[in-house]
Amino acid sequence: MNGYFKKFYIWCSHIGEAVVFFSRALKFIITGKIRFNEVWKQVYEQGAQTVIIVILTSLAAGAVLAMQGYVSMSRFGAKEYVSHLVALSLVRELGPVFTALIFSGKAGAKITAELGTMNVNDQMTATRAMGVDPMEYFVVPRMLACFLVLPLLVIIFELVGMFGGYIVGVGQAHLPGAFYLAQTQRAIEYVDFFSGFIKVFFFAVIIGWTCCFQGFNTKGGSLGVGQHTTNAVAYSYILVIISNTILTKLILTIWG
Repeated sequence: MNGYFKKFYIWCSHIGEAVVFFSRALKFIITGKIRFNEVWKQVYEQGAQTVIIVILTSLAAGAVLAMQGYVSMSRFGAKEYVSHLVALSLVRELGPVFTALIFSGKAGAKITAELGTMNVNDQMTATRAMGVDPMEYFVVPRMLACFLVLPLLVIIFELVGMFGGYIVGVGQAHLPGAFYLAQTQRAIEYVDFFSGFIKVFFFAVIIGWTCCFQGFNTKGGSLGVGQHTTNAVAYSYILVIISNTILTKLILTIWG
């Protein structure tokens, strides 16, 4: 029993540390202590790292959705609704969730590894010695970059995914191109777009917070960097999936 209590106490203390960490970063943002040059640098690096994977994944996801939808709907004589299936699936669920998972596995892992390496090599201590808070210089720009980059990547994912569905819909289902585009436009309403897009900002905060916290608190040399990077990606995946379930329920309750 004591062992379980100790683990529970450690788990609660980690949550408390994470909350304090986030509040410190939020304080810098609210007070305007933002190094914009570092933010734009991180935006470029995080976006450039992830965009190719996002494009390839979304193209394949849209094509597979269209192929599966064509096979299923052809049985009921409703293959013209393939565009509805692809568009709504990408906009409401697959776009935000897939992009968040890809982003956390690529850019999130890099954030954790960078901060962890700086920590174990005493760069954080050297920064403090020069009178600069490493939270302001290293953490805040990376967290803000996550908040800016992820929504743009989601839009790219959805557009490219719809293009993948278009290729299959026109090439395999033999639907007229103009008809497919018109049906896609008709399928998506503002509620559908925003109900999926709202999730993205929660995912961005979760990924930036989790990865920066793990990297900032890395200990144990190179082995510690690897362990904390793995933990950051795993925790990000779990939190994104759980938060997506909760947000989907809330959004469906409010908007339907």
